[in-house]
Amino acid sequence: MTKKWFRIGMVSVFILSLALRFWGLERFNTLVFDEVYFAKFGNNYLTRTPFFNAHPPLSQYIIGIGIWIGSHIPFWHDTVNGLTGSLRSPWTYRWLNALTGSFIPLVVAAIAYQLSYRRTFAILAGLFTACDGIFLVESRYALSNIYIVIFGLLGHWFFLLALDNQNRQRSFWLVFAGITFGASVGTKWNGLWFLSGAYLIWIAAWVIHLINSFLNRKLFFTSPSLKEAAGISQDSENSSQQSEVRIQDSGVSTYSPSSPSSQTPLQNLTQLNIFHMLFYLGIIPAFIYSIIWIPHLQLDKTYGFIAVHQQILKFHLHLGGNSPNVHPYCAAWYKWPLMTRPMAYYYQTAERITDPLPVMGPPLPAGAGQVIYDVHAMGNPFLWWFGVAAMLFLIGMLVSKIVIPWVKEKRFSLKATLSVDTWIALYLVINYAANLLPWVKVTRCVFIYHYMCAVVFVFLAIAWFVDQCLRSYYQQLRALGITITFIILAAFIFWMPIYLGLPLSPDGYKLRMWFNSWI
Repeated sequence: MTKKWFRIGMVSVFILSLALRFWGLERFNTLVFDEVYFAKFGNNYLTRTPFFNAHPPLSQYIIGIGIWIGSHIPFWHDTVNGLTGSLRSPWTYRWLNALTGSFIPLVVAAIAYQLSYRRTFAILAGLFTACDGIFLVESRYALSNIYIVIFGLLGHWFFLLALDNQNRQRSFWLVFAGITFGASVGTKWNGLWFLSGAYLIWIAAWVIHLINSFLNRKLFFTSPSLKEAAGISQDSENSSQQSEVRIQDSGVSTYSPSSPSSQTPLQNLTQLNIFHMLFYLGIIPAFIYSIIWIPHLQLDKTYGFIAVHQQILKFHLHLGGNSPNVHPYCAAWYKWPLMTRPMAYYYQTAERITDPLPVMGPPLPAGAGQVIYDVHAMGNPFLWWFGVAAMLFLIGMLVSKIVIPWVKEKRFSLKATLSVDTWIALYLVINYAANLLPWVKVTRCVFIYHYMCAVVFVFLAIAWFVDQCLRSYYQQLRALGITITFIILAAFIFWMPIYLGLPLSPDGYKLRMWFNSWI
Protein backbone atom coordinates (compact mmCIF):
# COMPACT_ATOMS: atom_id res chain seq x y z
CA MET A 1 0.00 0.00 0.00
CA THR A 2 1.41 3.38 -1.00
CA LYS A 3 1.70 6.25 1.47
CA LYS A 4 -0.96 8.18 -0.47
CA TRP A 5 -3.54 5.41 -0.22
CA PHE A 6 -2.63 4.82 3.41
CA ARG A 7 -3.41 8.46 4.22
CA ILE A 8 -6.66 8.31 2.24
CA GLY A 9 -7.62 5.14 4.12
CA MET A 10 -6.92 6.64 7.54
CA VAL A 11 -8.84 9.83 6.71
CA SER A 12 -11.77 7.69 5.52
CA VAL A 13 -11.76 5.66 8.76
CA PHE A 14 -11.77 8.89 10.78
CA ILE A 15 -14.61 10.43 8.75
CA LEU A 16 -16.66 7.23 9.15
CA SER A 17 -16.00 7.20 12.87
CA LEU A 18 -16.81 10.89 13.23
CA ALA A 19 -20.02 10.72 11.20
CA LEU A 20 -21.42 7.74 13.12
CA ARG A 21 -20.76 9.38 16.45
CA PHE A 22 -22.25 12.78 15.64
CA TRP A 23 -25.25 11.72 13.56
CA GLY A 24 -28.40 12.23 15.65
CA LEU A 25 -26.33 12.87 18.77
CA GLU A 26 -29.18 14.73 20.46
CA ARG A 27 -31.74 12.03 19.53
CA PHE A 28 -32.75 11.20 23.09
CA ASN A 29 -33.46 14.34 25.11
CA THR A 30 -32.79 12.72 28.46
CA LEU A 31 -29.97 11.18 30.47
CA VAL A 32 -29.03 7.77 29.06
CA PHE A 33 -27.65 5.13 31.43
CA ASP A 34 -24.77 6.54 33.56
CA GLU A 35 -25.25 10.02 32.17
CA VAL A 36 -27.35 10.37 35.32
CA TYR A 37 -24.00 10.47 37.11
CA PHE A 38 -21.33 11.71 34.72
CA ALA A 39 -23.29 14.44 32.92
CA LYS A 40 -24.56 15.70 36.28
CA PHE A 41 -21.06 15.58 37.77
CA GLY A 42 -19.63 17.50 34.83
CA ASN A 43 -22.31 20.17 35.31
CA ASN A 44 -21.67 20.22 39.07
CA TYR A 45 -18.12 21.41 38.45
CA LEU A 46 -19.51 24.32 36.43
CA THR A 47 -22.08 25.24 39.09
CA ARG A 48 -19.59 24.66 41.94
CA THR A 49 -21.85 22.06 43.55
CA PRO A 50 -20.00 19.66 45.92
CA PHE A 51 -20.64 15.94 45.43
CA PHE A 52 -19.14 12.51 46.11
CA ASN A 53 -17.63 10.73 43.11
CA ALA A 54 -17.02 6.97 43.15
CA HIS A 55 -14.31 7.32 40.50
CA PRO A 56 -11.35 9.64 39.88
CA PRO A 57 -12.64 12.91 38.42
CA LEU A 58 -10.81 13.42 35.09
CA SER A 59 -13.61 12.28 32.76
CA GLN A 60 -16.11 14.51 34.57
CA TYR A 61 -13.78 17.48 34.19
CA ILE A 62 -13.67 16.83 30.44
CA ILE A 63 -17.45 16.43 30.21
CA GLY A 64 -17.83 19.68 32.16
CA ILE A 65 -15.48 21.44 29.73
CA GLY A 66 -17.56 20.07 26.86
CA ILE A 67 -20.76 21.39 28.48
CA TRP A 68 -19.21 24.84 28.92
CA ILE A 69 -17.96 25.03 25.33
CA GLY A 70 -21.19 23.56 23.92
CA SER A 71 -23.29 26.06 25.85
CA HIS A 72 -21.43 28.92 24.14
CA ILE A 73 -21.94 27.56 20.61
CA PRO A 74 -25.01 29.26 19.05
CA PHE A 75 -26.55 26.16 17.48
CA TRP A 76 -27.64 22.59 18.33
CA HIS A 77 -29.89 23.89 21.10
CA ASP A 78 -33.26 22.93 19.63
CA THR A 79 -33.95 20.55 22.50
CA VAL A 80 -33.03 21.19 26.13
CA ASN A 81 -33.64 19.61 29.52
CA GLY A 82 -32.79 20.37 33.13
CA LEU A 83 -31.76 16.87 34.15
CA THR A 84 -28.09 17.76 34.74
CA GLY A 85 -29.10 20.43 37.25
CA SER A 86 -29.02 23.21 34.65
CA LEU A 87 -30.93 23.81 31.45
CA ARG A 88 -28.73 22.06 28.84
CA SER A 89 -29.03 20.62 25.36
CA PRO A 90 -28.11 16.91 25.16
CA TRP A 91 -25.62 17.91 22.49
CA THR A 92 -23.64 20.00 24.99
CA TYR A 93 -22.88 17.10 27.32
CA ARG A 94 -22.26 14.55 24.54
CA TRP A 95 -20.30 16.24 21.74
CA LEU A 96 -16.83 16.12 23.32
CA ASN A 97 -17.19 12.41 24.07
CA ALA A 98 -18.22 11.84 20.44
CA LEU A 99 -15.18 13.75 19.19
CA THR A 100 -12.83 11.93 21.55
CA GLY A 101 -14.23 8.54 20.65
CA SER A 102 -13.75 9.31 16.95
CA PHE A 103 -9.98 9.35 17.48
CA ILE A 104 -9.76 5.92 19.12
CA PRO A 105 -9.62 4.03 15.77
CA LEU A 106 -6.76 6.30 14.68
CA VAL A 107 -4.80 5.64 17.88
CA VAL A 108 -5.31 1.87 17.50
CA ALA A 109 -4.11 2.15 13.88
CA ALA A 110 -1.08 4.16 15.03
CA ILE A 111 -0.16 1.43 17.53
CA ALA A 112 -0.53 -1.23 14.83
CA TYR A 113 1.74 0.72 12.49
CA GLN A 114 4.31 1.39 15.20
CA LEU A 115 4.41 -2.30 16.08
CA SER A 116 5.04 -3.47 12.53
CA TYR A 117 5.49 -0.56 10.06
CA ARG A 118 2.82 -2.32 7.97
CA ARG A 119 0.22 0.02 6.53
CA THR A 120 -2.36 -2.65 5.75
CA PHE A 121 -2.23 -3.91 9.33
CA ALA A 122 -2.76 -0.34 10.59
CA ILE A 123 -5.69 0.33 8.23
CA LEU A 124 -7.39 -2.92 9.23
CA ALA A 125 -6.90 -2.23 12.94
CA GLY A 126 -8.41 1.24 12.61
CA LEU A 127 -11.29 0.04 10.44
CA PHE A 128 -12.22 -2.83 12.74
CA THR A 129 -12.15 -0.53 15.78
CA ALA A 130 -14.39 1.96 13.97
CA CYS A 131 -16.81 -0.91 13.24
CA ASP A 132 -17.33 -1.94 16.85
CA GLY A 133 -20.63 -1.33 18.58
CA ILE A 134 -19.77 -0.76 22.22
CA PHE A 135 -17.17 1.88 21.37
CA LEU A 136 -19.73 3.63 19.19
CA VAL A 137 -22.36 3.57 21.94
CA GLU A 138 -19.97 4.71 24.68
CA SER A 139 -18.77 7.59 22.49
CA ARG A 140 -22.27 8.94 21.84
CA TYR A 141 -23.17 9.58 25.48
CA ALA A 142 -21.61 11.41 28.41
CA LEU A 143 -19.89 8.33 29.85
CA SER A 144 -16.33 7.83 31.04
CA ASN A 145 -15.00 4.60 29.55
CA ILE A 146 -13.70 6.04 26.29
CA TYR A 147 -11.33 8.25 28.29
CA ILE A 148 -9.79 5.27 30.08
CA VAL A 149 -9.22 3.63 26.70
CA ILE A 150 -7.90 6.57 24.70
CA PHE A 151 -5.50 7.71 27.42
CA GLY A 152 -4.29 4.14 27.96
CA LEU A 153 -3.80 3.60 24.22
CA LEU A 154 -2.01 6.93 23.87
CA GLY A 155 0.29 5.81 26.67
CA HIS A 156 1.16 2.68 24.69
CA TRP A 157 1.63 4.61 21.46
CA PHE A 158 3.97 7.12 23.12
CA PHE A 159 5.79 4.21 24.76
CA LEU A 160 6.36 2.60 21.36
CA LEU A 161 7.49 5.92 19.89
CA ALA A 162 9.98 6.24 22.75
CA LEU A 163 11.39 2.80 21.96
CA ASP A 164 11.77 3.89 18.34
CA ASN A 165 13.92 6.91 19.28
CA GLN A 166 17.04 7.64 21.28
CA ASN A 167 18.31 10.11 23.90
CA ARG A 168 16.25 13.29 24.26
CA GLN A 169 13.54 12.19 21.86
CA ARG A 170 13.14 8.98 23.83
CA SER A 171 12.80 10.92 27.07
CA PHE A 172 10.29 13.27 25.41
CA TRP A 173 7.98 10.42 24.41
CA LEU A 174 8.41 8.61 27.73
CA VAL A 175 7.26 11.75 29.56
CA PHE A 176 4.11 11.84 27.41
CA ALA A 177 3.59 8.11 28.00
CA GLY A 178 3.75 8.69 31.73
CA ILE A 179 1.32 11.62 31.53
CA THR A 180 -1.29 9.71 29.52
CA PHE A 181 -0.98 6.55 31.62
CA GLY A 182 -1.58 8.73 34.68
CA ALA A 183 -4.60 10.29 32.95
CA SER A 184 -6.03 6.83 32.24
CA VAL A 185 -5.81 5.91 35.92
CA GLY A 186 -7.21 9.37 36.71
CA THR A 187 -10.36 8.39 34.82
CA LYS A 188 -10.97 5.04 36.52
CA TRP A 189 -8.66 2.87 38.56
CA ASN A 190 -8.72 0.05 36.03
CA GLY A 191 -6.75 2.35 33.71
CA LEU A 192 -3.82 1.03 35.75
CA TRP A 193 -3.96 -2.19 33.73
CA PHE A 194 -2.74 -0.33 30.61
CA LEU A 195 0.32 0.76 32.56
CA SER A 196 0.84 -2.74 33.95
CA GLY A 197 0.83 -4.05 30.35
CA ALA A 198 3.78 -1.79 29.51
CA TYR A 199 5.66 -3.06 32.55
CA LEU A 200 4.88 -6.70 31.74
CA ILE A 201 6.10 -6.51 28.13
CA TRP A 202 9.27 -4.80 29.38
CA ILE A 203 9.80 -7.56 31.96
CA ALA A 204 9.14 -10.21 29.31
CA ALA A 205 11.77 -8.66 27.04
CA TRP A 206 14.37 -8.71 29.80
CA VAL A 207 13.51 -12.31 30.73
CA ILE A 208 13.94 -13.39 27.10
CA HIS A 209 17.21 -11.45 26.87
CA LEU A 210 18.62 -13.01 30.05
CA ILE A 211 17.53 -16.53 29.06
CA ASN A 212 19.16 -16.14 25.66
CA SER A 213 22.33 -14.79 27.20
CA PHE A 214 22.50 -17.74 29.58
CA LEU A 215 21.72 -20.37 26.94
CA ASN A 216 24.07 -18.90 24.36
CA ARG A 217 26.92 -18.54 26.83
CA LYS A 218 26.39 -22.11 28.04
CA LEU A 219 26.29 -23.42 24.47
CA PHE A 220 29.34 -21.38 23.48
CA PHE A 221 31.57 -22.54 26.32
CA THR A 222 30.51 -26.20 26.02
CA SER A 223 31.01 -26.46 22.24
CA PRO A 224 34.65 -26.24 21.00
CA SER A 225 33.44 -26.33 17.36
CA LEU A 226 31.49 -23.11 17.91
CA LYS A 227 34.58 -21.42 19.31
CA GLU A 228 36.61 -22.52 16.31
CA ALA A 229 33.87 -21.41 13.91
CA ALA A 230 33.83 -18.01 15.54
CA GLY A 231 37.64 -17.78 15.36
CA ILE A 232 37.91 -17.22 19.10
CA SER A 233 40.61 -18.90 21.15
CA GLN A 234 40.64 -19.32 24.90
CA ASP A 235 43.00 -16.38 25.23
CA SER A 236 40.84 -14.01 23.19
CA GLU A 237 37.48 -14.71 24.83
CA ASN A 238 37.69 -11.56 26.91
CA SER A 239 37.84 -9.42 23.76
CA SER A 240 34.97 -11.16 22.01
CA GLN A 241 32.62 -8.22 22.65
CA GLN A 242 34.44 -6.17 19.99
CA SER A 243 32.59 -8.02 17.25
CA GLU A 244 29.06 -8.87 18.31
CA VAL A 245 28.39 -12.52 17.53
CA ARG A 246 25.00 -14.15 17.83
CA ILE A 247 24.48 -17.87 17.99
CA GLN A 248 21.50 -18.95 15.91
CA ASP A 249 19.89 -22.23 15.00
CA SER A 250 22.82 -23.94 13.23
CA GLY A 251 25.92 -21.85 13.70
CA VAL A 252 27.27 -18.40 14.34
CA SER A 253 26.53 -15.26 12.37
CA THR A 254 27.80 -11.71 12.67
CA TYR A 255 25.10 -9.25 13.60
CA SER A 256 24.13 -6.56 11.13
CA PRO A 257 21.26 -4.07 11.46
CA SER A 258 18.02 -5.18 9.90
CA SER A 259 15.87 -3.13 7.58
CA PRO A 260 12.99 -1.20 9.23
CA SER A 261 10.49 -3.66 7.75
CA SER A 262 12.05 -6.46 9.79
CA GLN A 263 12.18 -4.51 13.05
CA THR A 264 9.76 -3.42 15.73
CA PRO A 265 10.37 -0.93 18.55
CA LEU A 266 9.67 -3.77 20.98
CA GLN A 267 13.13 -5.14 20.11
CA ASN A 268 14.53 -2.11 21.95
CA LEU A 269 12.78 -2.80 25.24
CA THR A 270 16.00 -3.92 26.94
CA GLN A 271 17.46 -0.47 26.25
CA LEU A 272 15.21 0.74 29.06
CA ASN A 273 16.48 0.06 32.57
CA ILE A 274 14.67 0.00 35.89
CA PHE A 275 15.33 3.69 36.50
CA HIS A 276 13.68 4.65 33.18
CA MET A 277 10.60 2.65 34.09
CA LEU A 278 10.31 3.84 37.68
CA PHE A 279 10.72 7.51 36.79
CA TYR A 280 8.87 7.88 33.49
CA LEU A 281 6.24 5.18 34.07
CA GLY A 282 6.11 5.34 37.85
CA ILE A 283 6.72 8.76 39.35
CA ILE A 284 5.24 10.76 36.45
CA PRO A 285 1.92 8.81 36.30
CA ALA A 286 1.61 9.03 40.10
CA PHE A 287 2.24 12.79 39.98
CA ILE A 288 -0.32 13.31 37.20
CA TYR A 289 -2.89 11.20 39.03
CA SER A 290 -2.36 13.24 42.21
CA ILE A 291 -2.76 16.68 40.61
CA ILE A 292 -5.90 15.52 38.77
CA TRP A 293 -7.63 15.41 42.15
CA ILE A 294 -6.83 19.01 43.13
CA PRO A 295 -9.90 20.75 41.58
CA HIS A 296 -12.28 18.15 43.01
CA LEU A 297 -10.82 18.31 46.51
CA GLN A 298 -11.03 22.11 46.43
CA LEU A 299 -14.71 21.87 45.49
CA ASP A 300 -15.69 19.16 47.98
CA LYS A 301 -13.68 19.46 51.18
CA THR A 302 -15.53 16.70 53.01
CA TYR A 303 -12.64 14.28 52.49
CA GLY A 304 -8.93 14.74 52.00
CA PHE A 305 -6.84 12.91 49.38
CA ILE A 306 -6.38 9.75 51.46
CA ALA A 307 -9.88 9.75 52.92
CA VAL A 308 -11.59 10.11 49.54
CA HIS A 309 -9.75 7.04 48.27
CA GLN A 310 -10.85 5.10 51.34
CA GLN A 311 -14.45 6.13 50.67
CA ILE A 312 -14.22 5.11 47.00
CA LEU A 313 -12.79 1.71 47.92
CA LYS A 314 -15.51 1.24 50.52
CA PHE A 315 -18.16 2.12 47.93
CA HIS A 316 -16.94 -0.51 45.46
CA LEU A 317 -16.45 -3.19 48.10
CA HIS A 318 -20.06 -2.77 49.23
CA LEU A 319 -21.57 -2.55 45.76
CA GLY A 320 -22.82 -6.13 45.88
CA GLY A 321 -21.99 -9.51 44.40
CA ASN A 322 -21.72 -10.27 40.72
CA SER A 323 -25.20 -11.69 40.18
CA PRO A 324 -28.49 -10.70 38.50
CA ASN A 325 -29.97 -10.20 41.96
CA VAL A 326 -27.79 -7.11 42.33
CA HIS A 327 -28.30 -5.81 38.78
CA PRO A 328 -29.96 -7.59 35.83
CA TYR A 329 -26.97 -6.91 33.58
CA CYS A 330 -24.19 -8.05 35.92
CA ALA A 331 -21.75 -10.08 33.83
CA ALA A 332 -18.66 -11.81 35.22
CA TRP A 333 -15.36 -11.45 33.33
CA TYR A 334 -15.60 -14.85 31.62
CA LYS A 335 -18.83 -13.77 29.90
CA TRP A 336 -17.19 -10.83 28.16
CA PRO A 337 -15.01 -12.38 25.41
CA LEU A 338 -17.93 -14.25 23.80
CA MET A 339 -20.32 -11.38 24.60
CA THR A 340 -22.91 -13.57 26.28
CA ARG A 341 -24.40 -10.71 28.34
CA PRO A 342 -24.45 -7.29 26.63
CA MET A 343 -26.34 -4.40 28.19
CA ALA A 344 -29.30 -2.19 27.29
CA TYR A 345 -28.50 1.47 27.99
CA TYR A 346 -31.86 2.73 26.77
CA TYR A 347 -35.12 0.97 25.86
CA GLN A 348 -38.43 2.65 25.05
CA THR A 349 -41.43 1.86 22.84
CA ALA A 350 -43.90 3.95 20.88
CA GLU A 351 -47.14 3.15 19.08
CA ARG A 352 -46.13 4.78 15.79
CA ILE A 353 -42.88 5.92 14.25
CA THR A 354 -44.38 9.41 13.89
CA ASP A 355 -44.90 9.70 17.66
CA PRO A 356 -42.45 11.90 19.57
CA LEU A 357 -39.39 10.04 20.82
CA PRO A 358 -40.19 8.51 24.23
CA VAL A 359 -37.63 9.70 26.75
CA MET A 360 -39.24 9.31 30.17
CA GLY A 361 -41.25 6.70 32.04
CA PRO A 362 -41.57 2.93 31.54
CA PRO A 363 -42.07 1.36 28.09
CA LEU A 364 -45.60 0.68 26.87
CA PRO A 365 -47.21 -2.62 27.92
CA ALA A 366 -46.10 -5.68 25.99
CA GLY A 367 -47.68 -5.77 22.56
CA ALA A 368 -48.81 -2.13 22.67
CA GLY A 369 -45.62 -0.65 21.29
CA GLN A 370 -45.08 -1.19 17.56
CA VAL A 371 -41.82 0.79 17.44
CA ILE A 372 -38.80 -0.03 19.60
CA TYR A 373 -35.95 2.35 20.41
CA ASP A 374 -33.05 0.40 21.88
CA VAL A 375 -29.47 1.47 22.59
CA HIS A 376 -27.53 -1.69 23.29
CA ALA A 377 -24.00 -1.65 24.67
CA MET A 378 -22.78 -4.67 22.77
CA GLY A 379 -19.83 -5.21 20.51
CA ASN A 380 -19.84 -6.25 16.89
CA PRO A 381 -20.44 -9.97 17.53
CA PHE A 382 -18.32 -11.32 14.68
CA LEU A 383 -15.52 -8.87 15.35
CA TRP A 384 -15.37 -10.05 18.96
CA TRP A 385 -15.72 -13.75 18.15
CA PHE A 386 -13.17 -13.69 15.32
CA GLY A 387 -10.92 -11.58 17.52
CA VAL A 388 -10.97 -14.12 20.35
CA ALA A 389 -10.09 -16.85 17.83
CA ALA A 390 -7.19 -14.72 16.58
CA MET A 391 -5.98 -14.14 20.14
CA LEU A 392 -6.05 -17.89 20.79
CA PHE A 393 -4.10 -18.37 17.56
CA LEU A 394 -1.45 -15.94 18.80
CA ILE A 395 -1.24 -17.75 22.14
CA GLY A 396 -0.80 -21.04 20.28
CA MET A 397 1.90 -19.47 18.11
CA LEU A 398 3.84 -18.32 21.16
CA VAL A 399 3.54 -21.70 22.86
CA SER A 400 4.75 -23.44 19.69
CA LYS A 401 7.91 -21.32 19.75
CA ILE A 402 8.86 -23.12 22.96
CA VAL A 403 7.25 -26.55 22.52
CA ILE A 404 8.51 -27.33 19.00
CA PRO A 405 12.23 -26.79 19.82
CA TRP A 406 11.69 -28.75 23.04
CA VAL A 407 10.28 -31.72 21.09
CA LYS A 408 12.88 -31.59 18.32
CA GLU A 409 16.00 -30.86 20.36
CA LYS A 410 14.92 -32.36 23.71
CA ARG A 411 15.97 -29.18 25.47
CA PHE A 412 14.70 -25.71 26.20
CA SER A 413 15.81 -23.10 23.66
CA LEU A 414 14.89 -19.71 22.31
CA LYS A 415 15.95 -18.00 19.13
CA ALA A 416 18.46 -15.26 19.72
CA THR A 417 16.39 -12.80 17.70
CA LEU A 418 12.59 -13.00 17.82
CA SER A 419 10.71 -12.19 14.62
CA VAL A 420 8.51 -9.11 14.34
CA ASP A 421 5.36 -11.23 14.40
CA THR A 422 6.50 -13.05 17.53
CA TRP A 423 7.04 -9.71 19.25
CA ILE A 424 3.61 -8.51 18.12
CA ALA A 425 2.00 -11.70 19.42
CA LEU A 426 3.78 -11.31 22.75
CA TYR A 427 2.74 -7.67 23.03
CA LEU A 428 -0.93 -8.33 22.22
CA VAL A 429 -1.29 -11.41 24.44
CA ILE A 430 0.42 -9.77 27.43
CA ASN A 431 -1.64 -6.58 27.19
CA TYR A 432 -4.87 -8.50 26.66
CA ALA A 433 -4.15 -10.59 29.76
CA ALA A 434 -3.09 -7.50 31.75
CA ASN A 435 -6.44 -5.84 31.07
CA LEU A 436 -8.64 -8.92 31.53
CA LEU A 437 -7.19 -11.18 34.22
CA PRO A 438 -7.28 -8.65 37.12
CA TRP A 439 -11.08 -8.84 36.90
CA VAL A 440 -10.99 -12.54 37.82
CA LYS A 441 -10.70 -11.68 41.52
CA VAL A 442 -13.25 -8.85 41.46
CA THR A 443 -16.38 -9.84 43.37
CA ARG A 444 -18.50 -6.69 42.90
CA CYS A 445 -21.07 -6.43 40.11
CA VAL A 446 -19.26 -5.72 36.83
CA PHE A 447 -20.53 -5.10 33.32
CA ILE A 448 -19.51 -5.73 29.75
CA TYR A 449 -18.14 -2.21 29.33
CA HIS A 450 -15.33 -3.12 31.74
CA TYR A 451 -14.01 -5.29 28.90
CA MET A 452 -13.33 -2.29 26.65
CA CYS A 453 -9.74 -1.90 27.83
CA ALA A 454 -8.94 -5.50 26.88
CA VAL A 455 -10.99 -5.89 23.71
CA VAL A 456 -8.96 -3.27 21.79
CA PHE A 457 -6.10 -5.79 21.77
CA VAL A 458 -8.54 -8.33 20.34
CA PHE A 459 -9.20 -5.88 17.49
CA LEU A 460 -5.46 -5.67 16.89
CA ALA A 461 -5.21 -9.47 16.96
CA ILE A 462 -7.84 -10.03 14.27
CA ALA A 463 -6.39 -7.18 12.19
CA TRP A 464 -2.98 -8.87 12.38
CA PHE A 465 -4.47 -12.22 11.37
CA VAL A 466 -6.38 -10.75 8.41
CA ASP A 467 -3.27 -8.86 7.32
CA GLN A 468 -1.29 -12.11 7.38
CA CYS A 469 -3.96 -13.73 5.23
CA LEU A 470 -4.00 -10.90 2.70
CA ARG A 471 -0.21 -10.99 2.41
CA SER A 472 -0.14 -14.76 1.89
CA TYR A 473 0.94 -16.46 -1.35
CA TYR A 474 -2.00 -18.83 -1.00
CA GLN A 475 -5.22 -17.75 -2.69
CA GLN A 476 -7.33 -19.57 -0.11
CA LEU A 477 -5.82 -17.55 2.74
CA ARG A 478 -6.29 -14.27 0.87
CA ALA A 479 -9.92 -15.23 0.29
CA LEU A 480 -10.27 -16.02 4.01
CA GLY A 481 -8.95 -12.58 4.95
CA ILE A 482 -11.37 -10.86 2.57
CA THR A 483 -14.28 -12.98 3.85
CA ILE A 484 -13.55 -12.16 7.50
CA THR A 485 -13.37 -8.45 6.70
CA PHE A 486 -16.63 -8.55 4.77
CA ILE A 487 -18.45 -10.41 7.56
CA ILE A 488 -17.26 -7.88 10.18
CA LEU A 489 -18.41 -4.94 8.05
CA ALA A 490 -21.76 -6.59 7.24
CA ALA A 491 -22.36 -7.41 10.93
CA PHE A 492 -21.67 -3.80 11.90
CA ILE A 493 -24.26 -2.56 9.41
CA PHE A 494 -26.78 -5.20 10.51
CA TRP A 495 -26.57 -4.29 14.21
CA MET A 496 -26.15 -0.55 13.67
CA PRO A 497 -29.81 0.30 14.55
CA ILE A 498 -29.32 -0.86 18.14
CA TYR A 499 -26.03 1.03 18.42
CA LEU A 500 -27.60 4.30 17.23
CA GLY A 501 -31.04 3.83 18.81
CA LEU A 502 -32.87 3.84 15.48
CA PRO A 503 -36.56 2.82 15.39
CA LEU A 504 -37.16 -0.90 14.88
CA SER A 505 -40.23 -3.04 14.54
CA PRO A 506 -40.63 -5.81 17.15
CA ASP A 507 -39.62 -8.34 14.47
CA GLY A 508 -36.59 -6.28 13.50
CA TYR A 509 -35.56 -6.07 17.15
CA LYS A 510 -35.97 -9.83 17.70
CA LEU A 511 -34.00 -10.49 14.52
CA ARG A 512 -30.99 -8.80 16.12
CA MET A 513 -31.36 -10.38 19.56
CA TRP A 514 -29.88 -13.78 18.67
CA PHE A 515 -29.82 -15.07 22.23
CA ASN A 516 -32.13 -14.56 25.18
CA SER A 517 -29.15 -13.45 27.28
CA TRP A 518 -28.71 -10.46 24.95
CA ILE A 519 -32.08 -8.95 25.87
